[in-house]
Amino acid sequence: MQTKLSTKGQVVVPGPLRRRLGLEAGDSLEAKVEADRLVLIPKKKRLRKTRIIADPITGLPVLTAGPKSPRLTSAQVREILDEFP
Repeated sequence: MQTKLSTKGQVVVPGPLRRRLGLEAGDSLEAKVEADRLVLIPKKKRLRKTRIIADPITGLPVLTAGPKSPRLTSAQVREILDEFP
């Protein structure tokens, strides 16, 4: 994906990349140069508190991390469930 540098030195991170990394407006990124490349590294965010709630429609238990949480992979869900008492 391509993006451009603005006259103010700003760079837009394309939407698909932001969604894949779970980046939101105001998130901090570390910028550094590696082998003549600009590398942006997202600062670690606090992990969202996940919990199991009853689905309001079915009444079945579902895993939730809140309405703005990033999508979880099956592996991440298994890891969370392994830690569940």
